[in-house]
Amino acid sequence: MNIYHRGAIPFVLFLIPYLAGIFAGGSLFEPTKTLAPLYWVLIILTSTFVLLNVFYKSWTYKVKWLGGLIIITTLFISGIINTIQSKDIRLKDHFSQYHGKYLVVKVTNEPAWKNDGLKFTATVEQSINGSARRNTVGNLLITIKDDAARDIYYGDVLLIRAKYYEVDPPLNPAEFNYQKYLFNKNIYHQAYLYPRQHTLLIKAAGNRFVTQALRLRQRLVNKLKANMYHTDAAAVASTLILGYKAELSNDVLQAYSKTGTIHVLSVSGAHVGLVYLVLTFILSFLNRFKHGKVVRAAIIIALVWFYALLTGFSPPVCRAAVMLTLIVGGNTYYRHISSLNILAFSAFIMLLFDPLLIYDVGFQLSYLAVGGLIVLQPLIYNRIKIKDRWLNRLWLVSSASIAAQIITLPLSAYYFHQIPVYFLVSNLFIILPSAIILCGGILYLFLPQGIVIDKWLAYLLEQTILFTNNTLSIIERAPMASINKVWLTKVEYLLLYGIIISCFIVFHKRNRLMTGVAAGLLIWFLASIIVKAYNASKSNEIVFLSLRKEWGIIFKQGTKAVVLTTLSPDNKAYSYSVQPYLDSSNIKSLTVAKISDDIATPFLRKKGNIIRFNEHTIIVLDKNPELKKEIKAAHGLIFVTESVNPEVLAALANKKPTLVLDGSISFNNAIMIEKQAKLLNINYKILKGNKAFIVTSNK
Repeated sequence: MNIYHRGAIPFVLFLIPYLAGIFAGGSLFEPTKTLAPLYWVLIILTSTFVLLNVFYKSWTYKVKWLGGLIIITTLFISGIINTIQSKDIRLKDHFSQYHGKYLVVKVTNEPAWKNDGLKFTATVEQSINGSARRNTVGNLLITIKDDAARDIYYGDVLLIRAKYYEVDPPLNPAEFNYQKYLFNKNIYHQAYLYPRQHTLLIKAAGNRFVTQALRLRQRLVNKLKANMYHTDAAAVASTLILGYKAELSNDVLQAYSKTGTIHVLSVSGAHVGLVYLVLTFILSFLNRFKHGKVVRAAIIIALVWFYALLTGFSPPVCRAAVMLTLIVGGNTYYRHISSLNILAFSAFIMLLFDPLLIYDVGFQLSYLAVGGLIVLQPLIYNRIKIKDRWLNRLWLVSSASIAAQIITLPLSAYYFHQIPVYFLVSNLFIILPSAIILCGGILYLFLPQGIVIDKWLAYLLEQTILFTNNTLSIIERAPMASINKVWLTKVEYLLLYGIIISCFIVFHKRNRLMTGVAAGLLIWFLASIIVKAYNASKSNEIVFLSLRKEWGIIFKQGTKAVVLTTLSPDNKAYSYSVQPYLDSSNIKSLTVAKISDDIATPFLRKKGNIIRFNEHTIIVLDKNPELKKEIKAAHGLIFVTESVNPEVLAALANKKPTLVLDGSISFNNAIMIEKQAKLLNINYKILKGNKAFIVTSNK
């Protein structure tokens, strides 16, 4: 039986139109729009399908195509409806529809301490205004800047002040779209709380099963820390074995990311798969007994879900557990089974319950990787025949790594803007250490604490992790270890997938038509990259960045740039708001300077508070008393970093400059300057809470 025949993979065919409906519902339809027309279309389609089956004999040969078209359209519209319905913001009971003074919220995830604050997601159960209480729905991202908040756990019910804000869109070019990221998790508002702005009402009121799972995981994390004295080793062990990522350092993350082994630090299908393989080997003796195959399957499924419990039921592990449950069950009762169909079925079921999961990067990468292993790995492996037993096993593992890397490469490059070059070497290396760490770690967690073998095993795990980290760091520092600053558009990464798919069809079937398609897509992709690089090299612009408590200006001349900012390059805000623009603009020569520095480059001159960039003159207006003459002669751009004296604005009335009010200026000062500028008919741009102001240079 051909496992790729459409009769063997019905859920793959069902999944495609349903996915198209989810994407359409997420991008083309406002969540507040009425769904009545779509429901009517769905009723008509369902009725037609029923009639088609009732009169099957008389219509079957006349309209063969109609049944399939109805199913495809029904799934497409169902995807749209399900996606729109899943968005809480459209509901009348959403907490943002009420103007209460207090909110009753319940913590729905495991809180994590980040940047001197406790961050967690909560559902808003009630809005309180005086004696009036209204039951509400909706999620709220909460950050509490209070050491006392460390005692907050999953399931706790809190009373907080109803002081929340809409999530800001990206304010600077190429900045990560955190708003969209949260929207796809059904979160539209966030709150920042300070000491004495929250009160604990009920302790541990969440799902008891999840509560116990998270508490068990925390105890196991503490056990790992007890006998591992190196912080990075304990953090990697907690992450790799239990999916607890809260304490990973940036250096470790970078080493794994740039070598293409970051998947090891995300407890997911690979980890569950390894647990499955070990259990399959250990329990293989049961196959000799009557009903032994069924007993083995039941034990494996139970232990896989117990491992999911150990990880606190993290979403990636649950996805993998669902997939393995279906595969083990299918292989137990059926001789022929399509793993691809089971993969599609598990995705279909999960997206049926939560269509917004499709926007989760982990969900996308894990399903793509497994799909690549199922479809592409056999094609790659069978192209080369190796007789030597050990070399053949090495090629088997290598082909799996190549298949997973190829199928996830466009998406990884699109999201993370880098391509690991030595992924094959690093992935072949990581197999044995990760297996030792995972299996040894699980054994260590089950051993009683305090015995000698317990400490020996912890020491072995610690040294294995440190050896792994050091080796990956060496690979990371090797020449050309990764291709960085890869910024693909949506069209470009879709073109890459088209190229990969068409090339594998040519590779497998030698199809001339697909050869032409692959060549055409490749030319299109290369042309897009070349045109984008050419436009970037010819564009010159000034970017006034929108930063909250700091300020910055970027002067871009082709592939060269000067950044004037109060931020240092190693600051998180610089990495988040400044670096993405520089990388996406293909900047090859960069100068970072402070406002007090004088600069002289072929395209930029700065002396004191006066900046000249091509045909533009910018005055940085602060408390410098020597600026009076320059201000009186100003007719270009004035970058305001301090409150402005009304007399200064009056002197500018006839010059018609453009005031750019920096984001670090207080809200009250910005309002005052705005009012004066309007009265004097002076152009102005306010950066606080608004997008960066970009001025194009013609030279």
